[in-house]
Amino acid sequence: MYKMDSHIHSEYSPDSLSKIDDILKVARRENIDILAISDHNTVDGTSEIVAKTRNTDILAIPSIEISSSQGHILGFGCEENIPQGLSPEDTIDRIHDLGGLAIVPHPYCFYRHGLLCKSDYKDLKIDAIETKNARFIIGYCNNKAKNLAKRENIPTLGASDAHYWEFVGDCYSLIECEKDIDGVLKAIKKGKVEAHGKGTSNILLSKYLIEKNVLKKFD
Repeated sequence: MYKMDSHIHSEYSPDSLSKIDDILKVARRENIDILAISDHNTVDGTSEIVAKTRNTDILAIPSIEISSSQGHILGFGCEENIPQGLSPEDTIDRIHDLGGLAIVPHPYCFYRHGLLCKSDYKDLKIDAIETKNARFIIGYCNNKAKNLAKRENIPTLGASDAHYWEFVGDCYSLIECEKDIDGVLKAIKKGKVEAHGKGTSNILLSKYLIEKNVLKKFD
């Protein structure tokens, strides 16, 4: 099985300062085999990491985190931008038209635009959900997602959702697949994936947010 972090942010997201090279450095340290830069509403980070991992032992999956009108959706496997502000149904249709998977990140986290806070999963053709997102405080939202996935037999993923490169790999998935893009997408759809990992340290996260939002203003 391979170790995969499917939801990482880079400097191409407005809320991250992480360089692709720093992300790759930590990915190698954490023995990540497969990863995805899932930046907010842009595939620019995906383009860079795909180019930098070509002919290496790390497989980069194209991805994007899209702001639909009701919450965030990952277009996992998508190499093109998808407009933000569309309905969840239209966003998911666009993802599928591009050959990607519609994955719901932090589905019940209302302060991070969790899609299932406002939308009923029964109305959506989702392919998988995150049940271990590393950016949690007490774990309630992850547990609620895990219970839904178990009840409805929805494939589950773990992901760091790292906005700072040192947090890459805090949560991850173990996936049984061929090590290529098509193999990864097929394995997720078949549920050959397990969510693992731990929450990002809230102390370290607070320190990072202070440095990013306060101290940088005085540089």
